[in-house]
Amino acid sequence: MAHDINHQRRGILGMAALGIAAAPLGAISVASAQSSGTAGSPVGSPSPASASRGRHTSFAPLKEIDAGVLKVSYAEAGPADGPPVLLLHGWPYDIHAYVDVAPLLAAAGYRVIVPYLRGYGGTRFLSEASPRNGQQAALAVDALAFMNALKIESAVVGGFDWGARTVNILAALWPERCKGMVSVSGYLIGSQEANRQPLPPKAELQWWYQYYFATERGVLGYRKYTRDFARLIWELASPKWAFDDATFNRSATAFDNPDHVAISIDNYRWRLDLAKGEAKYDELEKKLATLPNINVPTITMEGDANGAPHPDPANYAKKFTGKYEFRLITGGIGHNLPQEAPDAFAQAIIDVDKF
Repeated sequence: MAHDINHQRRGILGMAALGIAAAPLGAISVASAQSSGTAGSPVGSPSPASASRGRHTSFAPLKEIDAGVLKVSYAEAGPADGPPVLLLHGWPYDIHAYVDVAPLLAAAGYRVIVPYLRGYGGTRFLSEASPRNGQQAALAVDALAFMNALKIESAVVGGFDWGARTVNILAALWPERCKGMVSVSGYLIGSQEANRQPLPPKAELQWWYQYYFATERGVLGYRKYTRDFARLIWELASPKWAFDDATFNRSATAFDNPDHVAISIDNYRWRLDLAKGEAKYDELEKKLATLPNINVPTITMEGDANGAPHPDPANYAKKFTGKYEFRLITGGIGHNLPQEAPDAFAQAIIDVDKF
């Protein structure tokens, strides 16, 4: 059963190839919109995409629930009987990426649920014997088990970075569980086979940390300098986001999770076929290696100042075969789009729910 826990409130990167209340939040700062592969009209911006940024620093007391191999720690906002929205964070970030998004959606009547991924915050493995596995299928199964534990049959799902890849997988393999999807940086499902193919040197340079993590020196370095490392990634991935120490430190507490380093290292090593993953996910990974299309109604988003590796929207648009729209969010928005442009992200959730 889910139950409240009295933790201290904790305030706060993919596939390189490929009003409030019930009324809408208002116009957002979108440089261009594209629906079903055809250009749409530019959307005006009387209120900026980041207008709500920094208004909140915490969630209500977090909850816990046993789900699959994890005891998941999660934030919840909004009416318990509202339409569910599941929001997933990335690396190296945490649930506070949605600290300003959640109140906007809650005020619009949604039940907003934001879990810590495996290796973050208060989420823990139920068994010490469980492999500290970071492969993409494992995170997707975690999300599915979490929905099952909460008895959520279908939800609007959203995410960025690891979270975007995870909701992509949910939508591709279990479309009946996804009413709609918002995915920052688009289609991020990958495969070990695809990742064996080299990229041009300039693109490889962006993945420096992946190669660092492939070494024992990288493991030791990330363990010793976790917070310094994470802060550097934040700065490189969002070069125009002037976040303060308090904002970073609220998220950095999530990296104190005893499994964080192991999960992070395994995730990037698995991509390069340096970690094999678990046999129980082999069939899922075979399906994902085909890079399946996604038919769930989708809005993909990108910030105009994303400094992290990310695919060109034109390269993945055809992967979305249902109702689809792309939004470029302007104003110096980087990789952590939900936290940097919460109004734009929340509006996308509301809009995709109406598709």
